[in-house]
Parts: sequence; structure tokens; C-alpha cells
Amino acid sequence: MTMERRALVRPLDLRSASDGQTIAGYAAVFGAAADIGGQFREIIAPGAFQGTIAGDVRALIDHDSGRVIGRTAAGTLRLAEDDVGLAVEIDLPDTQDGRDLATLIARGDISGMSFGFIVTRQFWDETGDIPVRTIQAVDLREVSAVAFPAYDDTSLALRSLESARRERRQHNFRAAASRVLARKVSIDLRTRRLVSKA
Repeated sequence: MTMERRALVRPLDLRSASDGQTIAGYAAVFGAAADIGGQFREIIAPGAFQGTIAGDVRALIDHDSGRVIGRTAAGTLRLAEDDVGLAVEIDLPDTQDGRDLATLIARGDISGMSFGFIVTRQFWDETGDIPVRTIQAVDLREVSAVAFPAYDDTSLALRSLESARRERRQHNFRAAASRVLARKVSIDLRTRRLVSKA
């Protein structure tokens, strides 16, 4: 299981208060089909984050673990699932990164959120022209404010598609082998009955 990243360009809200600044936005939205490198479409199902948002998740800048700007365990990062998707609120630190990020969001230079995750439950539908991956549950590792919202890890997701196809082929092979064996046993029993009657 390898960590993947997905990004979303959606307006970020910057709020100022006497005790600091908070950014709010969405790291993911439910039900929207995203094109993943022209290879398949991906949909995040409602509830995909429900089992993981209570964990210890970090907020980063550009997925850089050396640039932490919030953490759920510290109460400086708040995550919630709502009807739209994964809602994020980060109380920005009074650090160079925190101040710079507030300025970049206010200017419109940074306009995206992203999240790093490991898929724990998924469903692949290959009945159409383009495969569709529905992500049903994830292990959320981090959320990030990003300068270049893009699908960086398409190759990782493609490996997941190949893995799903391999599992389906193995399942189909085992099912076919089981049917052949059952038919062979049935024929063998009929043959024995005929021989014993003769």
C-alpha cells in the first residue's frame, strides 16, 4: 500500500482574528469524477474519510513534512466530513511559513488543497470505455496547501488498477477451475453409477 496524493483547486477562505489567522477550504469533494492522467476516472465516495479523520493528521505546505502548519492532535487542524467533502480548517502558526502562506492565499497565488492518503477500500468499474475507481475508504496521512494542484501520483493509482485487474483474473480463474472440478466430479459419479448398474 503506497501513499497517493490528490489535489483540488477550490477557493480557500482566509479569516483573521485577534489570536491569529485561519484558512478554511476543502481538500476533497465527494461524487465528482476526476480525470487521472487520461487513464481512468476517480470518484471519492461519501464516508471515505470517516474512519480516519479522528487520527493524528498533519497540515503541510506542498506535502513537505518539514513545513508543518497544523496538526489534529494539537487542535490546530480540524477535519470534518460534510455533504460536500473533506472540510479543512487550519489555524496558521505565527512562523515564517504561516505568515507567508497567509499572504500567498490573500494574493491568490495559492488556491488549492491536496491530501496524502493510502486507499484501504476501493471499487473498480471497467464496464465503460474508461475505468472508474471509486474510493470508499482511506487512511488519511496529511492535507496540504499547494502551489501546483495536480495529480502527481498517477502511476501509483495505475498500479492499483493493475492490482485490481490481477485480483479479478485470479478470482475468475479460481471460479472457473472450481466449476471444471465440480463438473468432472459429477461426470465421474455418473460414470461410476453406470458401471455399477452394468
